[in-house]
Amino acid sequence: MTAPTVRARRKGAGLGLLAWLAGIVFFLPIAWMALTSFHSEEDAATNPPSFTAPLTLDGYREFFGTDGGASPWPALTNSAVASVASTLLVLLLAVPAAYALSIRPVRKWTDVLFFFLSTKMLPAVAGLLPIYLFARDTGLLDNIWLLVVLYTCMNLPIAVWMMQSFLAEVPVAVIEAARVDGARLPTVLTRVVGPIALPGIAATALICFIFSWNELLFARVLTGVVAETAPVFLTGFITSQGLFLAKVCAASLVISLPVLAAGFAAQDKLVQGLSLGAVK
Repeated sequence: MTAPTVRARRKGAGLGLLAWLAGIVFFLPIAWMALTSFHSEEDAATNPPSFTAPLTLDGYREFFGTDGGASPWPALTNSAVASVASTLLVLLLAVPAAYALSIRPVRKWTDVLFFFLSTKMLPAVAGLLPIYLFARDTGLLDNIWLLVVLYTCMNLPIAVWMMQSFLAEVPVAVIEAARVDGARLPTVLTRVVGPIALPGIAATALICFIFSWNELLFARVLTGVVAETAPVFLTGFITSQGLFLAKVCAASLVISLPVLAAGFAAQDKLVQGLSLGAVK
Protein backbone atom coordinates (compact mmCIF):
# COMPACT_ATOMS: atom_id res chain seq x y z
CA MET A 1 0.00 0.00 0.00
CA THR A 2 1.47 3.31 -1.06
CA ALA A 3 2.00 6.26 1.25
CA PRO A 4 -0.62 8.49 -0.50
CA THR A 5 -3.22 5.73 -0.12
CA VAL A 6 -2.45 5.40 3.61
CA ARG A 7 -2.72 9.16 4.09
CA ALA A 8 -6.00 9.24 2.17
CA ARG A 9 -7.46 6.47 4.35
CA ARG A 10 -6.31 8.19 7.53
CA LYS A 11 -7.83 11.44 6.35
CA GLY A 12 -11.12 9.67 5.53
CA ALA A 13 -11.16 8.00 8.93
CA GLY A 14 -10.47 11.31 10.64
CA LEU A 15 -13.28 13.03 8.75
CA GLY A 16 -15.62 10.16 9.56
CA LEU A 17 -14.78 10.38 13.25
CA LEU A 18 -15.31 14.15 13.16
CA ALA A 19 -18.71 13.66 11.51
CA TRP A 20 -19.73 11.16 14.21
CA LEU A 21 -18.64 13.55 16.95
CA ALA A 22 -20.60 16.40 15.37
CA GLY A 23 -23.66 14.17 15.09
CA ILE A 24 -23.40 13.17 18.76
CA VAL A 25 -23.04 16.80 19.82
CA PHE A 26 -26.19 17.76 17.90
CA PHE A 27 -28.08 14.71 19.19
CA LEU A 28 -27.24 15.16 22.88
CA PRO A 29 -29.73 18.02 23.54
CA ILE A 30 -32.54 15.96 21.99
CA ALA A 31 -31.58 12.92 24.06
CA TRP A 32 -31.43 15.07 27.20
CA MET A 33 -34.85 16.54 26.44
CA ALA A 34 -36.31 13.06 25.87
CA LEU A 35 -34.84 11.74 29.12
CA THR A 36 -36.05 14.76 31.09
CA SER A 37 -39.57 14.31 29.73
CA PHE A 38 -39.77 10.94 31.51
CA HIS A 39 -38.74 12.35 34.90
CA SER A 40 -40.90 13.85 37.59
CA GLU A 41 -40.84 17.62 37.97
CA GLU A 42 -38.75 17.36 41.15
CA ASP A 43 -36.12 15.15 39.49
CA ALA A 44 -36.10 17.27 36.32
CA ALA A 45 -35.39 20.42 38.34
CA THR A 46 -32.28 19.03 40.06
CA ASN A 47 -28.93 20.59 39.20
CA PRO A 48 -26.88 18.70 38.08
CA PRO A 49 -29.53 16.50 36.46
CA SER A 50 -30.14 13.03 37.87
CA PHE A 51 -29.78 10.50 35.06
CA THR A 52 -30.69 7.57 37.33
CA ALA A 53 -33.98 9.07 38.58
CA PRO A 54 -37.09 6.89 38.23
CA LEU A 55 -39.01 7.27 34.99
CA THR A 56 -42.63 8.37 34.80
CA LEU A 57 -45.22 9.37 32.20
CA ASP A 58 -46.65 12.23 34.27
CA GLY A 59 -45.31 14.88 31.88
CA TYR A 60 -47.07 13.25 28.91
CA ARG A 61 -50.28 12.78 30.89
CA GLU A 62 -50.33 16.48 31.69
CA PHE A 63 -49.58 17.41 28.09
CA PHE A 64 -52.39 15.29 26.66
CA GLY A 65 -54.81 16.57 29.29
CA THR A 66 -55.58 13.18 30.86
CA ASP A 67 -55.46 14.79 34.31
CA GLY A 68 -58.11 17.36 33.44
CA GLY A 69 -55.94 19.87 31.58
CA ALA A 70 -56.47 21.37 28.14
CA SER A 71 -56.28 18.99 25.19
CA PRO A 72 -53.43 19.61 22.71
CA TRP A 73 -55.25 18.09 19.72
CA PRO A 74 -56.93 21.31 18.50
CA ALA A 75 -53.57 23.11 18.55
CA LEU A 76 -51.82 20.21 16.79
CA THR A 77 -54.59 20.12 14.18
CA ASN A 78 -54.28 23.87 13.58
CA SER A 79 -50.52 23.56 13.12
CA ALA A 80 -50.98 20.69 10.69
CA VAL A 81 -53.59 22.58 8.66
CA ALA A 82 -51.54 25.80 8.54
CA SER A 83 -48.27 24.02 7.68
CA VAL A 84 -49.60 21.59 5.06
CA ALA A 85 -51.92 24.08 3.36
CA SER A 86 -49.30 26.83 3.20
CA THR A 87 -46.67 24.40 1.90
CA LEU A 88 -48.97 23.24 -0.89
CA LEU A 89 -49.75 26.83 -1.84
CA VAL A 90 -46.05 27.70 -1.82
CA LEU A 91 -45.22 24.84 -4.17
CA LEU A 92 -48.16 25.74 -6.42
CA LEU A 93 -46.78 29.27 -6.80
CA ALA A 94 -43.04 28.63 -6.55
CA VAL A 95 -42.68 25.99 -9.27
CA PRO A 96 -44.08 28.15 -12.13
CA ALA A 97 -42.16 31.18 -10.85
CA ALA A 98 -38.91 29.21 -10.67
CA TYR A 99 -39.61 27.78 -14.14
CA ALA A 100 -39.85 31.32 -15.50
CA LEU A 101 -36.61 32.30 -13.79
CA SER A 102 -34.54 29.26 -14.78
CA ILE A 103 -35.72 27.30 -17.81
CA ARG A 104 -37.30 30.26 -19.62
CA PRO A 105 -35.62 33.17 -17.84
CA VAL A 106 -37.34 36.54 -17.90
CA ARG A 107 -35.46 39.79 -18.36
CA LYS A 108 -33.21 40.72 -15.43
CA TRP A 109 -34.07 37.49 -13.61
CA THR A 110 -31.16 37.99 -11.21
CA ASP A 111 -32.77 41.23 -10.04
CA VAL A 112 -36.01 39.35 -9.48
CA LEU A 113 -34.25 36.75 -7.34
CA PHE A 114 -32.56 39.49 -5.33
CA PHE A 115 -35.93 41.13 -4.75
CA PHE A 116 -37.34 37.83 -3.47
CA LEU A 117 -34.44 37.43 -1.05
CA SER A 118 -34.59 41.06 0.05
CA THR A 119 -38.11 40.49 1.38
CA LYS A 120 -36.64 38.03 3.90
CA MET A 121 -34.29 40.72 5.25
CA LEU A 122 -37.17 42.62 6.88
CA PRO A 123 -37.53 41.56 10.53
CA ALA A 124 -40.82 39.81 11.12
CA VAL A 125 -41.60 42.05 14.09
CA ALA A 126 -41.47 45.11 11.80
CA GLY A 127 -44.54 43.92 9.93
CA LEU A 128 -46.37 42.62 12.97
CA LEU A 129 -48.33 45.78 13.83
CA PRO A 130 -49.77 46.52 10.35
CA ILE A 131 -50.70 42.87 9.91
CA TYR A 132 -52.40 42.85 13.30
CA LEU A 133 -54.35 46.03 12.48
CA PHE A 134 -55.39 44.58 9.13
CA ALA A 135 -56.53 41.32 10.76
CA ARG A 136 -58.44 43.22 13.44
CA ASP A 137 -60.24 45.50 11.00
CA THR A 138 -61.17 42.62 8.66
CA GLY A 139 -62.28 40.25 11.41
CA LEU A 140 -59.53 37.71 10.70
CA LEU A 141 -58.05 37.55 14.18
CA ASP A 142 -57.96 34.02 15.58
CA ASN A 143 -58.48 32.61 12.08
CA ILE A 144 -56.33 29.72 10.90
CA TRP A 145 -56.61 30.75 7.24
CA LEU A 146 -54.93 34.05 8.01
CA LEU A 147 -51.91 32.04 9.20
CA VAL A 148 -52.06 29.96 6.00
CA VAL A 149 -51.80 33.14 3.89
CA LEU A 150 -49.06 34.59 6.09
CA TYR A 151 -46.97 31.42 6.06
CA THR A 152 -47.36 31.20 2.30
CA CYS A 153 -46.10 34.76 1.86
CA MET A 154 -43.24 34.20 4.31
CA ASN A 155 -41.99 30.98 2.70
CA LEU A 156 -42.59 31.83 -0.96
CA PRO A 157 -39.37 33.89 -1.49
CA ILE A 158 -37.04 31.21 -0.14
CA ALA A 159 -38.98 28.53 -2.04
CA VAL A 160 -38.63 30.38 -5.36
CA TRP A 161 -34.93 30.92 -4.70
CA MET A 162 -34.38 27.23 -3.95
CA MET A 163 -36.52 25.94 -6.80
CA GLN A 164 -34.77 28.19 -9.30
CA SER A 165 -31.45 26.44 -8.66
CA PHE A 166 -33.15 23.02 -8.81
CA LEU A 167 -35.01 23.64 -12.06
CA ALA A 168 -31.92 25.11 -13.66
CA GLU A 169 -30.52 21.55 -13.73
CA VAL A 170 -33.45 20.16 -15.73
CA PRO A 171 -32.26 19.34 -19.29
CA VAL A 172 -33.74 21.83 -21.72
CA ALA A 173 -33.72 19.20 -24.48
CA VAL A 174 -36.29 17.12 -22.62
CA ILE A 175 -38.62 20.10 -22.30
CA GLU A 176 -38.19 21.03 -25.96
CA ALA A 177 -38.97 17.43 -26.98
CA ALA A 178 -42.18 17.56 -24.95
CA ARG A 179 -43.16 20.82 -26.64
CA VAL A 180 -42.52 19.30 -30.06
CA ASP A 181 -44.95 16.53 -29.10
CA GLY A 182 -47.57 19.17 -28.35
CA ALA A 183 -47.32 19.38 -24.57
CA ARG A 184 -48.51 22.66 -23.08
CA LEU A 185 -47.05 24.40 -20.04
CA PRO A 186 -49.20 22.61 -17.39
CA THR A 187 -48.29 19.25 -18.91
CA VAL A 188 -44.61 20.18 -19.07
CA LEU A 189 -44.62 21.20 -15.40
CA THR A 190 -46.50 18.17 -14.09
CA ARG A 191 -45.20 15.35 -16.31
CA VAL A 192 -41.72 16.49 -17.35
CA VAL A 193 -40.27 19.03 -14.95
CA GLY A 194 -42.00 17.67 -11.83
CA PRO A 195 -40.61 14.11 -11.89
CA ILE A 196 -37.08 15.28 -12.74
CA ALA A 197 -37.02 17.96 -10.04
CA LEU A 198 -38.86 15.83 -7.44
CA PRO A 199 -35.90 15.74 -4.99
CA GLY A 200 -35.66 19.53 -5.09
CA ILE A 201 -39.40 19.91 -4.67
CA ALA A 202 -39.34 17.55 -1.69
CA ALA A 203 -36.48 19.47 -0.07
CA THR A 204 -38.27 22.78 -0.59
CA ALA A 205 -41.55 21.41 0.75
CA LEU A 206 -39.87 20.00 3.86
CA ILE A 207 -38.12 23.28 4.66
CA CYS A 208 -41.34 25.27 4.17
CA PHE A 209 -43.21 22.79 6.37
CA ILE A 210 -40.61 23.11 9.14
CA PHE A 211 -40.66 26.92 8.99
CA SER A 212 -44.47 26.98 9.17
CA TRP A 213 -44.69 24.39 11.94
CA ASN A 214 -42.15 26.19 14.13
CA GLU A 215 -43.42 29.75 13.61
CA LEU A 216 -44.41 31.38 16.91
CA LEU A 217 -44.43 35.18 16.69
CA PHE A 218 -47.41 35.72 14.36
CA ALA A 219 -49.29 32.75 15.78
CA ARG A 220 -48.87 34.11 19.29
CA VAL A 221 -50.16 37.60 18.41
CA LEU A 222 -52.82 36.80 15.81
CA THR A 223 -54.49 33.76 17.39
CA GLY A 224 -56.40 33.15 20.59
CA VAL A 225 -58.32 29.96 21.28
CA VAL A 226 -59.81 28.83 17.97
CA ALA A 227 -56.67 29.07 15.80
CA GLU A 228 -54.05 28.40 18.49
CA THR A 229 -51.09 26.44 17.10
CA ALA A 230 -48.85 23.89 18.77
CA PRO A 231 -45.94 26.29 19.57
CA VAL A 232 -48.39 28.70 21.19
CA PHE A 233 -49.93 25.86 23.16
CA LEU A 234 -46.43 24.88 24.32
CA THR A 235 -45.72 28.33 25.76
CA GLY A 236 -48.74 27.93 28.03
CA PHE A 237 -46.83 25.40 30.13
CA ILE A 238 -44.21 27.97 31.14
CA THR A 239 -45.39 29.69 34.31
CA SER A 240 -43.84 31.94 36.94
CA GLN A 241 -44.83 29.56 39.71
CA GLY A 242 -44.20 25.86 40.17
CA LEU A 243 -42.07 23.38 38.25
CA PHE A 244 -42.71 22.79 34.56
CA LEU A 245 -39.47 21.50 32.99
CA ALA A 246 -40.54 17.85 32.56
CA LYS A 247 -43.90 18.84 31.13
CA VAL A 248 -42.31 21.30 28.71
CA CYS A 249 -39.80 18.67 27.55
CA ALA A 250 -42.62 16.17 26.99
CA ALA A 251 -44.61 18.73 25.03
CA SER A 252 -41.56 19.77 23.00
CA LEU A 253 -40.79 16.17 22.10
CA VAL A 254 -44.35 15.45 20.97
CA ILE A 255 -44.57 18.68 18.96
CA SER A 256 -41.20 17.93 17.31
CA LEU A 257 -42.25 14.44 16.20
CA PRO A 258 -44.09 15.51 12.99
CA VAL A 259 -41.05 17.43 11.79
CA LEU A 260 -38.70 14.57 12.69
CA ALA A 261 -40.99 12.05 11.00
CA ALA A 262 -41.26 14.16 7.84
CA GLY A 263 -37.49 14.61 7.71
CA PHE A 264 -36.88 10.89 8.22
CA ALA A 265 -39.42 9.90 5.57
CA ALA A 266 -37.97 12.32 3.00
CA GLN A 267 -34.30 12.08 3.96
CA ASP A 268 -33.21 10.55 0.65
CA LYS A 269 -35.08 13.17 -1.37
CA LEU A 270 -33.82 15.89 0.99
CA VAL A 271 -30.16 14.95 0.47
CA GLN A 272 -30.62 14.73 -3.29
CA GLY A 273 -32.51 18.00 -3.41
CA LEU A 274 -30.06 19.99 -1.29
CA SER A 275 -27.16 18.70 -3.39
CA LEU A 276 -28.93 19.28 -6.70
CA GLY A 277 -27.45 22.24 -8.48
CA ALA A 278 -24.44 22.43 -6.13
CA VAL A 279 -22.04 21.23 -8.83
CA LYS A 280 -22.30 22.59 -12.32
